[in-house]
Amino acid sequence: MTKILQVKDLELSFHTFAGEVKAIRGVNFDLNKGETLAIVGESGSGKSVTTKSIMRLLPESSSEFKNGEILFNGKDLTKLPEQEMQKIRGKDISMIFQDPMTSLNPTMTIGKQVMEPILKHQKVSKAKARKVAIELLAMVGIPNAENRYKMYPHQFSGGQRQRIVIATALACNPQILIADEPTTALDVTIQAQILELMKDIQKKIDTSIIFITHDLGVVANVADRVAVMYGGKIVEIGTVDEIFYNPQHPYTWGLLSSMPSMDVNEEKLYAIPGTPPDLLFPPKGDAFALRSEYALQIDMEEPPPFFQVSETHYAATWLLHPQAPQVEPPAAIIERMRTFPGSRYYEATGGRA
Repeated sequence: MTKILQVKDLELSFHTFAGEVKAIRGVNFDLNKGETLAIVGESGSGKSVTTKSIMRLLPESSSEFKNGEILFNGKDLTKLPEQEMQKIRGKDISMIFQDPMTSLNPTMTIGKQVMEPILKHQKVSKAKARKVAIELLAMVGIPNAENRYKMYPHQFSGGQRQRIVIATALACNPQILIADEPTTALDVTIQAQILELMKDIQKKIDTSIIFITHDLGVVANVADRVAVMYGGKIVEIGTVDEIFYNPQHPYTWGLLSSMPSMDVNEEKLYAIPGTPPDLLFPPKGDAFALRSEYALQIDMEEPPPFFQVSETHYAATWLLHPQAPQVEPPAAIIERMRTFPGSRYYEATGGRA
């Protein structure tokens, strides 16, 4: 597959009054043409910072690239001058933010806001930009788009506002669309509609999507591959089936066990103990060790490297080292693994759940 984006050894810090916050600590991933990569993890794990660094939306006065590259079409975005980034931002790489009301200008009609990137990047007439904007609004499901084109954001529902934000992001047919928790502020029914819309749009314009979320239930419906982040690092990456049905990192086990399920009769939902690490003082070893019941002594001393589980599946945990003791994952995770060909539980039962 063609790699459209490569993030290599990315390290980024914020300079604060309290000291240097090492927010991103050696992140590596690729994005293939036409695929959806979901980045999941708790709040503070580094998901949004990673993607905002791709867009170069972080304040230069307080943030600093310490190491690494973000390669897009052969260019390292970390080293491009702002003038060059302005040509890429909104045209080749677009972003959908979490809250549509903070993304839309309340003093401008929605038509003008959808037209803005078209006029800036495509150098077409206002009449042509207006026609394209109306077509986009209709495509994302705004009824009677031609008449509602002159309305203001407050005259639309939350779900419709998010559709307008998506239309604005799609205005220039971007090669990469970054969606930063685009359904979090919406109710469950509207969430499903927005997710279905994004899948439909991806097929139509063949864009690549980076989908940020803390909701693993959303991931199952939209992603091709999943990267799990914790403490400013990716700790596991693989196809959506590998992450859901053959997870290897204790943090991924915790996230999956925390998901409500119709199949589980437990009265109390599992919660990962403790809190994420303070990245003013990053831990010496595995960042998740202090919260994990599966932590080994080496987890306190050395950060684990990535171990290969399959051609597409990697996890950074010492539990995968050949000399590590074999531990049993939580019961809910074992049940998932029983259905995955290649897992030790599948082979032990012949695939019978």
